[in-house]
Amino acid sequence: MLEKLIASLECCPIVKRGEYNYFIHPITDGVPSVDPGLLRDVATALIRVLDLDRVDLMVVAEAMGIHIGTTLSLMTDIPFTIVRKRWYGLPGEVAVHQTTGYSKGELYLNGVKKGDRVVIVDDVISTGGTMRALVGALDFAGAEIADIGLVLQRGTPDIGRPYKSLVRVDVSPSRVLVLDTCF
Repeated sequence: MLEKLIASLECCPIVKRGEYNYFIHPITDGVPSVDPGLLRDVATALIRVLDLDRVDLMVVAEAMGIHIGTTLSLMTDIPFTIVRKRWYGLPGEVAVHQTTGYSKGELYLNGVKKGDRVVIVDDVISTGGTMRALVGALDFAGAEIADIGLVLQRGTPDIGRPYKSLVRVDVSPSRVLVLDTCF
């Protein structure tokens, strides 16, 4: 399992963002095109490792969590909500203050009610900034976080609770090195 993902990681381009080696990949950037077979394999693997028992809602971050969340929702019939980069001013909206290794910004959580059992799904974790902020927002909203699933993990970020990643990678100035997988 995950052969397509591993093969695609080993040949993806690397660009510099300051001192940060940033890899460009269909799952994390939508570039080049996203192969449906790759997306299906990723979703199937996430379904195998995540605790989806009695989950009311999946929570995904804009933008690159959307295609993963859509695929998982279609395969599991679990609805999802997108943590958006736009403020809507809806009742219960929670601001999520995000700081990553290469950017800062605001995200906004809607559609999560107190007592909802949720699973967080995202494309990659590297510094943990987005995930720590999202966990805090969900705690503030009164949700129960059943599980956290990431497709790719870079480094060993601490987000204050356990999470699962499908593939752990290291990124050099010239390539992505796959360190291990969850299978």
